Amino acid sequence: PDYRTRFPTQREREKVMSHRYSAMKKLPLLFSTYRYSKVLLSVPTSYSALFFSTSIVGEKPILVRDFIQSALYDPEHGYFSQRSGSVGLLEKSIKFNQLEGRRAYMRYLDDIYKKNDIAWFTPVELFKPWYAHGIAEAIMRTANFSVPLKIYEIGGGSGTCAKCIMDYILLNAPERVYKNMTYTSVEISSSLAKKQIETVGEIRSHLSRFKVECRDAADRSGWGDVDQQPCWVIMLEVLDNLPHDLIYSENQVSPWLEVWLEREHDSTHAFEVYKSVQDPFISRCIEIIDLDQDHSKMGSSVVSAARSIWSKVFPKPRKSWLPTGCLKLLEVLHGALPKMSLIASDFNYLPDVRIPGDRAPLVSTKKDGKSTDLRSYLDVKGDSDIFFPTDFWLLERIDHYCSGSVSQWKDKSSKQGKKRRTIRLGTDQFMEEFGLPSKTRTKDGYNPLLDDFNNTQFYISVPTHNTR
Repeated sequence: PDYRTRFPTQREREKVMSHRYSAMKKLPLLFSTYRYSKVLLSVPTSYSALFFSTSIVGEKPILVRDFIQSALYDPEHGYFSQRSGSVGLLEKSIKFNQLEGRRAYMRYLDDIYKKNDIAWFTPVELFKPWYAHGIAEAIMRTANFSVPLKIYEIGGGSGTCAKCIMDYILLNAPERVYKNMTYTSVEISSSLAKKQIETVGEIRSHLSRFKVECRDAADRSGWGDVDQQPCWVIMLEVLDNLPHDLIYSENQVSPWLEVWLEREHDSTHAFEVYKSVQDPFISRCIEIIDLDQDHSKMGSSVVSAARSIWSKVFPKPRKSWLPTGCLKLLEVLHGALPKMSLIASDFNYLPDVRIPGDRAPLVSTKKDGKSTDLRSYLDVKGDSDIFFPTDFWLLERIDHYCSGSVSQWKDKSSKQGKKRRTIRLGTDQFMEEFGLPSKTRTKDGYNPLLDDFNNTQFYISVPTHNTR
């Protein structure tokens, strides 16, 4: 989901494009010199038996992450189970060099949206093959070619990313690299898994190197034994729909509490209940973020007393959304693939969020071609999407935590070397470095791939032994 995920109308798109990234900073020396995706689909407006949120909350209380998991992924009633038949796959690539400029590009987008009857296309689809080629180039610059190239993609969507990456390696890597490579898509949707095989199978030689495993990537049992070989993991627009937990504090100095959901007796209403923190994923997230730093590092007793008085005179309730689904997934990946390199891309910012709390999600529903943002996550039905901004600073800390590199941020006096090297880049920076920007530039110099994605970023993480 690119910026059109949030801004389906031309007026809203132009509003987003008025915001631009600041000048590019010089890239750190991360790589040696050796030379996305889930597809969100429109919801059938004819679906009448909508799944009300209170149907999720049964007789027993549940954590917020379990509520979100059910609202999005329930096999019968979840948002992603109610998608239309179209999978957002363009018949042919857009010829940007033949478009005059931004207006022509917008008209072209409107035409293909109407023609395909879909809410949006992912960047990897709109900019195929160039978007995926940039990812392939980043992999080739860092991959250890002394062992067979192994790539995993979490949530492979329609298979466009996989096909374009394999095309690039076939054309640009040494013959032995393509010959010995494997590409595995871990896809939870059986219908999309089938579509991926069809897409990749357009190049017959790819099929012997490509496979789809229809399962939940966050389930450790699906990965089997630990694989000590180097590999790459790609996650494009995956993090935004992973379950999150919610914690609450009465004021600026009160301890954090877990948020649980209960249903009122003989009622259709669900409500929040606050309990002391006991869930291990919530506890680890609080530790990683160091949310208690204000309490432990307030300094003198005078400052502590002043803050306590201030919180009583001007109490300010706080809420914070924790990416516990991301923590669980990265724990599984690092446990199963300890020498993996990671490329992830997602939203780093969502505008006009109505839900309270740090890192709060947008809860959006689409009806008759119009998107509406809900004011409460408890209002979700089977037609509502819940997607979160990705805090890439926090993602980096979770990545290091799950890889065992805790000492680098928890014990600053430690001389132990970093286990991973990481970098966060705006989409424009990433594509300037690894892609071919000239291929997505219109006649007047406007480049939607570089100019429009100001609320998305890339995160790259590699083991230090892969870097010279």
